[in-house]
Amino acid sequence: MAAHAPFATDKLIRFHHCDPAGIVFYPQYFVLINELVEDWFDQGLGIDFARLHGELKRGVPVRRLECDFLSPSRIGERLTFTLALTKIGGSSLTARVEAGTGGVVRVRATLVLVYLSLETHRPVPLPDDLRAKLARFQA
Repeated sequence: MAAHAPFATDKLIRFHHCDPAGIVFYPQYFVLINELVEDWFDQGLGIDFARLHGELKRGVPVRRLECDFLSPSRIGERLTFTLALTKIGGSSLTARVEAGTGGVVRVRATLVLVYLSLETHRPVPLPDDLRAKLARFQA
């Protein structure tokens, strides 16, 4: 059985992420985390995020988000964002996200995503093929 690994991707901290103090303005981390989820679907799970929403009429909005801001990040830094699942439920996922550089974690978050129909805005069961792909990222 293959070892489970978190999905990882690097994100460059840009000028628009920062506040006048020159550090990442905390809501921008939520934008970066959302980008991470989109990248994970596209690159990690092999599911086109735009097709998921447009053609398949499914979404994965955040139901719950807890976040700890541990150390500031500055323009020009490249942070590695990782995502690992801690729970796969009937229609929801719990993910642990960390972002950092040089072995220093800058932000840590736990988010619950709900798999839902964009037509009814109600949760729907995770399909078996998606569940199998998700299992590769379970911690």
